[in-house]
Amino acid sequence: MAEKKSPASGWPIVQGDFHAGDPQSPVAVMTCGSHLDEKAICDGGAAIAGSCKTENLGLEKVIANIISNPNIRFLLLCGTEVKGHLAGQTMAALHKNGVKDGRVVGAEGAIPFIENLKEDAIKRFQEQVELVNIMEAEDIGAIKAKIAELKGRDPGAFAADPMVVEVKEAAAGGVEVAAAGVNPQFLEIERRLDKIEKKIEFVDAEVAQRVGRKIGRDIGILYGLVAGLTVFVMLLVLLPKLNMMM
Repeated sequence: MAEKKSPASGWPIVQGDFHAGDPQSPVAVMTCGSHLDEKAICDGGAAIAGSCKTENLGLEKVIANIISNPNIRFLLLCGTEVKGHLAGQTMAALHKNGVKDGRVVGAEGAIPFIENLKEDAIKRFQEQVELVNIMEAEDIGAIKAKIAELKGRDPGAFAADPMVVEVKEAAAGGVEVAAAGVNPQFLEIERRLDKIEKKIEFVDAEVAQRVGRKIGRDIGILYGLVAGLTVFVMLLVLLPKLNMMM
């Protein structure tokens, strides 16, 4: 049996949008922007499962909970990305390339800046876990199957003790502070991105409603034409018979 260790006291040490399962499991699951059945995923064998929508503070919380539990040796990425943020791609880039001058190297998200994690914490994350990417997958059965596969490869707990890092919570107004130490302008960029995303969603909904109304009108016209044609055909058939009877 694979050797196990006790995670940090009170694990998971950072609160977030997740469900905690067996702390001795070697698999953590990050569903990115998708809201899946996290309890079912943990019942399927994950130590922890939850979404991560931002490429800064969100990633820091995930990593903090992983390195504070040496039993976690795999991070499974699944689900779909949040437009603009790309937390999954940023996590993969961080695991592969690390951070330079506070920015995740190779990240494509809007503000991939890391403030709460120092170099030793990032290195610990890179060494402790293998990143497994099945992005876009949302099927619970497929995710459980991958968890079972990874549990079969469990190498046992990481050699070092749990590493505990402090992750600052959101600033006033709900804007995350991960990029604030790098450049305050990034906060304004994120606000604008959020507004643009909401406008896009509103436009998409309005377009869908207009298309639905147009389709409804077209169907109504079609039914009217069919009904009129049916009556016309019936008259063509019945009129000669009526004339003969007269």
